[in-house]
Amino acid sequence: MDTIFALSSAPGKAGVAVIRISGPQAFYVCHALAGAVPPARQVSLRELRNNDSLLDQALVLTFEEGHSFTGEKVVEFHVHGSVATVSAICECLGRFEGCRPAENGEFTRRALENERLDLTQVEGLADLLEAETEYQRLQALKTFSGELGLKCGSWRAGLIRAMALLEVTIDFADEDVPEDVTDEVASLLEQVAQGLSQEIAGFGAAERIRIGFEVAIIGAPNVGKSTLLNKLAGREAAITSQVAGTTRDVIEVRMDLFGLPVTFLDTAGLRETDDVIETMGIQRAVARAKDADLRVYLTENEGVGPDFLDEGDILLRAKSDLSEYEDGISGLTGQGIAELVERIGTTLSQRSANAGVATHLRHKRAMEHGREALGHARAKLLQGDYPYEIIVEEIRIAAHALDSLVGRVEVENLLDEIFSSFCLGK
Repeated sequence: MDTIFALSSAPGKAGVAVIRISGPQAFYVCHALAGAVPPARQVSLRELRNNDSLLDQALVLTFEEGHSFTGEKVVEFHVHGSVATVSAICECLGRFEGCRPAENGEFTRRALENERLDLTQVEGLADLLEAETEYQRLQALKTFSGELGLKCGSWRAGLIRAMALLEVTIDFADEDVPEDVTDEVASLLEQVAQGLSQEIAGFGAAERIRIGFEVAIIGAPNVGKSTLLNKLAGREAAITSQVAGTTRDVIEVRMDLFGLPVTFLDTAGLRETDDVIETMGIQRAVARAKDADLRVYLTENEGVGPDFLDEGDILLRAKSDLSEYEDGISGLTGQGIAELVERIGTTLSQRSANAGVATHLRHKRAMEHGREALGHARAKLLQGDYPYEIIVEEIRIAAHALDSLVGRVEVENLLDEIFSSFCLGK
């Protein structure tokens, strides 16, 4: 296997840049440039030299095989973070035989191949690198720490126990089996199915934390939707005008709201119109509002709003600065803004409370496949008319689904897509 190297810190000027080297030649390269290989996991200050030419002074850190992120021999050069310094060192590294620049995500891919991480941890690491809010960071850390993999391991152990009980009965079919295993196997299958169902139920909230919630601001034209969006954003994100129908498309503003990623949507005013372009904008507004996680309906009159509003959506009297009502909202003066933000944050936080660890659609589908197979197995077991061989095969299908979840089987077609989102140094 080639030895790979890459800049693992952010590109561009910085106080310190980290160049990572991983593979069988890592220590040889370190000795050639630094004059020696420092003791593992001990920081050593060394001069990096290309023959007699000084490249830089660096902090050198080494990891033995089996004790590094990738599972291979790893060397890190912590050098001065100028573009020229990094370029000179990387150019020098590329001259060593069997040493080449890393591809996107190749360090993490080697960690997966060397069983330092499972596939869910890889995805958790990718989510952690992309995290913008506190909730996203905490959720990604749970996945990266292996929590979903541990659950899968527990479920899989239960399925293996169930298969073993049935297979013992099959192997000794011609002999007297001391006890009926049906109840214990049925209980094991039910426990795993319940665990899968609980995790599947928490998938929706977990996915929204990962990709973000959407809050649609809706109402009639000139009711103050764009003004409210601008006030929430703290900038002129949307054009405001006295002319009805100014907003034709959906305008999005992404914010960190109490640690949650939230995208506010300013939509076209809802009304009947003969303007073809405005009609298209209204259709888009309705479609996005229906798909949003929460809707804020602004109105100047009494009413219940459009029929697609859900329980929990927020109805507010708009333009309170122009009316005698004190419980409304005004994007112009800021009246009611703090209360609205608090209400939205509380609502979305409550919806996030039951979030599971599974955050990707791939996770959900694998668990649903496993649960479906377990349902078939348990039904056939309790019915009592099916050979145990068929029931074992159904359980084996469920175990196979869990193996695919953590990356033990049939994931090669996913790896290129997953690792393409990583930077070169990961």
